Amino acid sequence: MKTRQLASVTLTATLLGGFSLAAHANDVPADVQVPDGNEIAMETVGVGEITYACEMKDGAHEWVFKGPDAKLNDADGNQVGSYYGPPATWESSDGSKITGTQLATAPGGDGNIPFQLVEANPAEGDGHMSGVTYVQRLNTQGGVAPDMACSENNVGDEEVVEYQADYLFWKAS
Repeated sequence: MKTRQLASVTLTATLLGGFSLAAHANDVPADVQVPDGNEIAMETVGVGEITYACEMKDGAHEWVFKGPDAKLNDADGNQVGSYYGPPATWESSDGSKITGTQLATAPGGDGNIPFQLVEANPAEGDGHMSGVTYVQRLNTQGGVAPDMACSENNVGDEEVVEYQADYLFWKAS
């Protein structure tokens, strides 16, 4: 059974216009900062959903992350790509796409998925994702596992929660 849990996520993609996320680099926790020698190539706001499933894991019932499904929007709110998985894949509207390896996370605040630093694998296809070295997830809103019971009574159930996050794509400078 798949249900939706509506989170109080404010979808503020249009608020991004008028300023650069790079200007706030000092506010980024050290664990998820991009190494020197890289520069921001693209800034997006991911708006979408994360699916969790109730499963038995390590002898206990818990909500397990299954994957994201989000639109990547530019500062004007226009869709420029997608984020989905598994595996976690960022795909540009031009067809180029990347996957990556998580290097670090940092707390995103109560009720929010963590900030994240991912080292990108080489891109598939030519386009905006070509040459991306790192993906940074910041300013997260929502997306945490459901705040409801996971027990033998609902093993196999899926819950979908809304979330939003800024995704910055970096390339070697």
